[in-house]
Amino acid sequence: MTASITPERPSATEGQRSRPLIVTEDEALLDDLLRLCAAAGAEPEVAHGALTRRGSWEAAPLILVGDDSAARLSDRARRQGVLLIGRDLDDHGIWRRAVALGADNVAFLPDAETWLVDRIADVAEGVGRQALTVGVIGGRGGAGASTLACALAVTAARSGRRTMLIDADPLGGGLDVLLGGEGAQGLRWPAFAESRGRVAGSALEESLPELHALRVLSWDRGDSVVIPPSAMRAVLAAARRRGGVVVVDLPRRVDDAAAEALTQIDLGLLVVPAELRAVAAAHRVASTVGMVLRDLRAVVRGPCGPELGDEEIAELLGLPLAGQLPPEPGLADAFEGGEPPGGSPRGPLGRFCAEFWARALADEGGVTA
Repeated sequence: MTASITPERPSATEGQRSRPLIVTEDEALLDDLLRLCAAAGAEPEVAHGALTRRGSWEAAPLILVGDDSAARLSDRARRQGVLLIGRDLDDHGIWRRAVALGADNVAFLPDAETWLVDRIADVAEGVGRQALTVGVIGGRGGAGASTLACALAVTAARSGRRTMLIDADPLGGGLDVLLGGEGAQGLRWPAFAESRGRVAGSALEESLPELHALRVLSWDRGDSVVIPPSAMRAVLAAARRRGGVVVVDLPRRVDDAAAEALTQIDLGLLVVPAELRAVAAAHRVASTVGMVLRDLRAVVRGPCGPELGDEEIAELLGLPLAGQLPPEPGLADAFEGGEPPGGSPRGPLGRFCAEFWARALADEGGVTA
């Protein structure tokens, strides 16, 4: 159980890796807090009995104060990021000690262990602005959603942004194949199928294949095509905490795992070929996806005819228009030659992606790498 004393929480500089500070004389509590720090991937500084390093109180990004030490620290300078850790839910005096200490929250163990691990892990990972997360979904089979997802990721990485591409479509054939990296070393989805709770963002990033300056989570060539919603939730949350941009290739069928992915998407792109039958199929997809994803936009893959233009298609779908994607001759030949989708910044696909990111990142206030 946790309860808040002050509303704000400390912010961490992106990429910063700082050590939380533990202050307690309770050996059993210290053991518990060290265990929770280890679970969060953090190596804490420990002041067992007294603050041993000058400036440690002021510099630590997060301070875990045992209730046994609260009274003697009440004269310390007020600051954010102080948590008071207790065990007795019936000890109402802990609230007075928390106010005297200037604590942000009171956390009671063991009930608050999961919450506390998350707070410590945020510090260990230097959590700053979350990644802008874009989902791409086909209005019908063969619409080109996977190609666009790869091109968006390649374009973002080329601009120097931290980029992760996640293949959430188990029947799509594997985005690593589209990027020419099916043999690249690194983990695929089946390795994360049992993930629960919190996955360390840095560990996720380092474990994945690196292709064209971006990290890719794709499928292997095995028979396993099931990812539990809890694993999808944990992996996507870890990817987003790393900042930059995350691109997710979504399946058209919204099962439990896909629905979980949709809840973490900031902006969705529905790829619709400029054909009447494709628009009819895309309308069903939009209706289903729109129940979960609030910001869904249409990308019309041309050429468009005089009777069915891109704006008309978006209007039929009831979606805002993200843009028209013109044909790109030679795309298949480029792939055979080892060039990924969007590999040419001067091609129609590369230009579309560059213009999309310029608008989307401006709307977000400029997501940094």
